[in-house]
Amino acid sequence: MLFAPIELIWAFIGLLLTIGGTFLPAFVTSPIWFWDSGGLQPHSLGVTYQIGAGLLVGCMGGKNAAALSQIAYLALGLTLWPVFAQGGGIGYLKEASFGYLLGFIPGAWVCGWVAFKVASRLESMAFSCLCGLFTIHAIGLIYLIVTRLLLPIKTSPLFKEILKYSVYPLPGQLAVVCAIAVLAFVMRKLMFY
Repeated sequence: MLFAPIELIWAFIGLLLTIGGTFLPAFVTSPIWFWDSGGLQPHSLGVTYQIGAGLLVGCMGGKNAAALSQIAYLALGLTLWPVFAQGGGIGYLKEASFGYLLGFIPGAWVCGWVAFKVASRLESMAFSCLCGLFTIHAIGLIYLIVTRLLLPIKTSPLFKEILKYSVYPLPGQLAVVCAIAVLAFVMRKLMFY
């Protein structure tokens, strides 16, 4: 498959954003009318911008650039580059969270595909990001279940892993999706997409 130069540029940007987003926690602040004498007080969302980076590239660079950036991210992480949250290496395949990392590829692709199939509106950017996020979670859940069936040596119950990797981070990820949708909408308007 031949990629256009702009897709390669967006793929590289997506790779860098995903690596950086892995280590950048997401925060929100309460509205100004709730500030007390302490002023601005950030509140952690309990997630990072890792997923948001792949979705942003999908919205801006399209499906091919988004998927390529996430393939490069996984390739770097599985070849001992410490780009994943707990390092890297082929041993990451045994981690329960690897299914979600694997889901970045189809999730980013779906986001990019939907983003360029509809008119560039805020609602469509949010919808494309939600489609990508739910694709990531679907792949992650399938990976959790399949590895549990094939490798029954895990000590924590499947239900606890589903809560840890899908349910608990979802509200924070939805907030990140909202921010990415707004950012992608504004950037696409500025860039005349």
